Amino acid sequence: MRAERERRHGPAGRHAAPARLAALGAGLLGLALLGDTAAADPAPPVAIHYLERRIERPTPLNNEDPIPGDEGARGAGLGLKDSNATGRFVSLSFTLASKVVEPGEDLAAAFRALGQPRFLVVNAPAEDVLALADLPEARDTLFLNVGAPDTRLRDADCRARLLHVLPSRAMLADALVQLLAFKRWTRILLISGPEPGDALYAEALRRSAKKFGARIVAEARFDVHGADIRDTALREFALVTRGPEHDVVAVADEQNGFGTNLVYNTASPRPVVGTQGLTPAAWGRPVEAWAAVQLQGRFTKLAGRPMRPIDYAGWLAVHAIGEAAVQLRSGDPTAIQALMRSPRFEVGGFKGRPLSFRPWNGQLRQPVFLLWPGAVVASAPLEGFLHHRTDLDTLGLDAPESACRAFTGGAG
Repeated sequence: MRAERERRHGPAGRHAAPARLAALGAGLLGLALLGDTAAADPAPPVAIHYLERRIERPTPLNNEDPIPGDEGARGAGLGLKDSNATGRFVSLSFTLASKVVEPGEDLAAAFRALGQPRFLVVNAPAEDVLALADLPEARDTLFLNVGAPDTRLRDADCRARLLHVLPSRAMLADALVQLLAFKRWTRILLISGPEPGDALYAEALRRSAKKFGARIVAEARFDVHGADIRDTALREFALVTRGPEHDVVAVADEQNGFGTNLVYNTASPRPVVGTQGLTPAAWGRPVEAWAAVQLQGRFTKLAGRPMRPIDYAGWLAVHAIGEAAVQLRSGDPTAIQALMRSPRFEVGGFKGRPLSFRPWNGQLRQPVFLLWPGAVVASAPLEGFLHHRTDLDTLGLDAPESACRAFTGGAG
């Protein structure tokens, strides 16, 4: 510990303290001078907008806590606080205007009511995201997707002014299958639910299995509608999980209609992975390394609950805008957009390494955690999965795999 302190801070002792105090005094003087400059000549604030389509969700299984109604918006709010805390040192400030649209309401009308936003954090399903990005009046808007994991938005349905802060299903599946391959649990029994998102998650798992040398040995579909799974899980899951020899049971059940009850109810004693059990996610309650505990604490103080993946994406989207402005020392929206879309832009995200947007499809490169409710099991990309550019590009669509042609940056 002492050696580590000396490595970071220099040798301790009576001569080190005055030097640190002098440096601190100089730093405070510099901040005071910056504060005087900001007070004398304040720049117009950088305006950020948050637009959400509220989603109707099923009743939670097993009396679990429902998904918070402010998921995403609270993260964006914390991003605003953090951006203003940093921006004041370079005479920059930020504002955030939020709008939530109920199911069935016109999202395009809500967008038009915002005026002409230059930065829009959007938390909505894929179809809504595409409809917004294709509006003629949105040609000067940079969209930051924090709610739609659909891989197609990073593939053939990409848009040049659409960046993706939330990991795609392809990234999540790649992270999970990397861990399975690392542990040599490569025989997968796949159980899918009936919802469209379940089919997309299952397809991502099939693709990842092929990519990393795992194998789907059998598949089954389970529809919980019309049954009380709490009473029948012991019998029904013993039937549905019978099949060829396998190492894990992978579940694709994004609405959590049955996946939680699958754990410990499989025919063979096998781990459950996927949307329940051992789960890949951008963020979760157990994450605390790389000073993440500070972000967790600040969010809990603000929201009164733990930070969830879409909260994290909302925070990171606003934080990225703020970071680009601070790097430029400018509130010019055109310059900020250009920097964020350039290969040289990097932003910190409490994940131990700089994050950046892929120049071929706008997806944010980032590690993905493998979680169960009590702990972080691993962080992908895992050791041994290499890439000629960065191992972060082993997660999700690499440049040769993506059909996106809207971006002009190439592989970067």
